[in-house]
Amino acid sequence: MTALATSNTVAVVGTGTMGQGIAQVALVAGHRVRLYDTAAGRAGQAAEAIGGRLDRLVEKGRISADERDAARERLSPATALAELADAALVIEAILEQLPAKQELFTALEDIVATDCLLATNTSSLSVTAVAGRLRHPGRCLGMHFFNPAPLLPLVEVVSGFATDESAATAAYETAVAWGKQPVRCTDTPGFVVNRIARPFYAEALRAYEERVADPATIDAVLRDGAGFKMGPFELTDLIGQDVNEAVTHSVWQAFFQDPKFTPSLAQRRLVESGLHGRKAGRGWFDYSEGARRPGPRTAEPCPAPGSVGLHAKLPGPAVVLRELIEEAGIKVTRDRTPGESEGFLRLPGGACLGLTNGYPATSDVHGKCIRFDLSLDYRAATRIALAASEAVSEADLAEAVGLFQAMGKQVSVIEDVPGMIVARTVAMIIDFAVDAAARGVASPQDIDTAMRLGVNYPGGPLEWAERLGASWVWDLLDSMHHQNAGGRYAPSWALRRRADLEK
Repeated sequence: MTALATSNTVAVVGTGTMGQGIAQVALVAGHRVRLYDTAAGRAGQAAEAIGGRLDRLVEKGRISADERDAARERLSPATALAELADAALVIEAILEQLPAKQELFTALEDIVATDCLLATNTSSLSVTAVAGRLRHPGRCLGMHFFNPAPLLPLVEVVSGFATDESAATAAYETAVAWGKQPVRCTDTPGFVVNRIARPFYAEALRAYEERVADPATIDAVLRDGAGFKMGPFELTDLIGQDVNEAVTHSVWQAFFQDPKFTPSLAQRRLVESGLHGRKAGRGWFDYSEGARRPGPRTAEPCPAPGSVGLHAKLPGPAVVLRELIEEAGIKVTRDRTPGESEGFLRLPGGACLGLTNGYPATSDVHGKCIRFDLSLDYRAATRIALAASEAVSEADLAEAVGLFQAMGKQVSVIEDVPGMIVARTVAMIIDFAVDAAARGVASPQDIDTAMRLGVNYPGGPLEWAERLGASWVWDLLDSMHHQNAGGRYAPSWALRRRADLEK
């Protein structure tokens, strides 16, 4: 089966922000679109709102006035579910409640033709369960759009346990015809994006609960140090703390309360307080008029050391630092510390400066140890986090701060914890992606595409695994696992196999 012809009618049930967005996408692609909502008058209001958006597309030169007028002619609100009888595809965007979705599709089976595709826009519920009560579950699948649907290109096309291959192919090809970038995946909790993205939020919240740093600093380290477009605290404020927490809880429950997906008590308290983010005027940050946004913790300027010693070769991700140090006019000499295999820098005062390895700096055999956090691109990064052992003096720390400042980086000094901020987050995301690929959730290419387009990551997690090395990721998580009971950081066997293949 190929894409639906534009002569086919598309129906959208649920006329909130997402439903309106999906309807607009189908409408602009050339379909007749019918809108339905159980609340009286809502479908008509939604049609008017979509008409207003079409006007703005004309103003921006995206479509012509004639195309807008034709689209408006193809858009019609429905007052009863029976008016969707001629639809070839029905996409629901109603409440994220399984019984409601099951009831809707059960009712639609008695109305639409037997070859009509039934698609749920659920972000976290089981597509298999949604289809479970249908007489013909093979035509039911997931088409998970991302908000705002007219702008974001990604669509996750989800095959439930009983979904026919032809139905999934038709939905995929239709999404392509609508100008979207679909990816195919199996029906697993969170699908691709909401499954693999969980550590981005969870590790930031865990770091906050561990008092590693404040939200503004954690956001800045991940944004300026790793290249993420937004930090997890500002992003969840934008998404809505209640929405983000609900998805996290749903995925955690669906994975039988696997500790890797454990929700955050700090976020639960925020939701209970009604501080849901931007839409509420306050979340992790205050969005009221005139409110001042807190800045990240940033070290004061320190003099750069004249030279540093380099012992062995810095670990793969950090190897470029030697070039950056020399480009900053700082001499790099050979450090001859005996009996050491791990690469590190020796500061003039004797402190050891090395990339985080999953152990806290305080446990390092050197005693005077400072760890720096991971960056996905040290040359492009504008901020680096440092954590020091108890034995490190203020003078030692100032040398490390000055070194990175000389390379053009701002420095945030954080509390000493295993994995710091970026390293633990990126390693967990990579492990989730490697595990998902090994389990056949989606192809490696689709996983990387989904994470780049769905949550605007600076690269695909499987691309990161190639660049950083699965062995480095395994070693860091394994180190963290041995210091944290409960299994949260236990690396997957899929990552172990990948690491073994590198040797």
